[in-house]
Amino acid sequence: MLIRTDKDGFNHPTPSEITPRAIYEQRRELLKLMAGGVAGGALAAWAGREAMAQGRPGKGAPLQAVKSTVPGATTMEKLTDYKDAASYNNFYEFGTEKTDPAQNAHTLKTRPWTVEVDGLVKKPTKFGIEDLLKLSAQEERIYRLRCVEGWSMVIPWVGYSMSKLIERVEPLGNARYVEFITQADRATMPYVGSRVLDWPYVEGLRMDEAMNPLTLLTFGMYGEVLPNQNGAPVRLVVPWKYGFKSGKSIVRIRFTEQEPKTAWVKSAPQEYGFYSNVNPNVDHPRWSQATERRIGEDGLFAKKRKTLMFNGYEPQVGQMYAGMDLKKFF
Repeated sequence: MLIRTDKDGFNHPTPSEITPRAIYEQRRELLKLMAGGVAGGALAAWAGREAMAQGRPGKGAPLQAVKSTVPGATTMEKLTDYKDAASYNNFYEFGTEKTDPAQNAHTLKTRPWTVEVDGLVKKPTKFGIEDLLKLSAQEERIYRLRCVEGWSMVIPWVGYSMSKLIERVEPLGNARYVEFITQADRATMPYVGSRVLDWPYVEGLRMDEAMNPLTLLTFGMYGEVLPNQNGAPVRLVVPWKYGFKSGKSIVRIRFTEQEPKTAWVKSAPQEYGFYSNVNPNVDHPRWSQATERRIGEDGLFAKKRKTLMFNGYEPQVGQMYAGMDLKKFF
């Protein structure tokens, strides 16, 4: 993949200048097969994946959790292999390629770590990461993660409902939104300062979205603490929205009356809206959102899946958007 840089060789293009990874990879693999001859065995090897290792898949520190009883919080779908979930990521603080975060995020220092919660609340608080972990019992939830580029995963996350934290700080009556601000440390995040985004990375939810029981304040996955590249030590997971709404490595949570100016809305408002609900009827300007490819089933001839409204969580969240024009508020 060719990325235009400035004279210093550091700054990166806007999102509209980046070829989607799925298209790039399929072209590259197709050329390989054409050059060497398409053989059944070669195709099978190219498309196959190993099953997820049992026990501790990434050998990170264990994070104990109970199975969640929140309606919609689990699925019987096959889990994405840990090695895929931990090596194919969007985390632009560590690079624009999907493999960059796993290669570069070892520089991130996750201890000590503080999350400041402030804004329109009665009890503004600075939480150490250990304090956040003790705030509520950890639950395991198996959520689908759908990304705007057209790929998806099924991951067992560990955390608790964001509402537990919100209740602790007691928002004021005029707090309508929750803003999530990510760490932006040039010393440990080598791509902070690039032109791809306006740093720090900022995301936001409406208050009722943040209070929905499915919205997860997340500390681990696959029974282990989060790997750095997946947003350690604490991130958000909002399963009915595209993955970029789930901010990683959070350092500040702010309650506001006005809609937050989020990173991707500032960077490319014609492509990324504030709500960013998974909606197969609203195409991205450069590709359709009607189908998706599940990581681990991404061979050259693998059949794509139909994208589900609200990523399959419509029974749990659809009522929050009743009467809204979801093509206008995309």
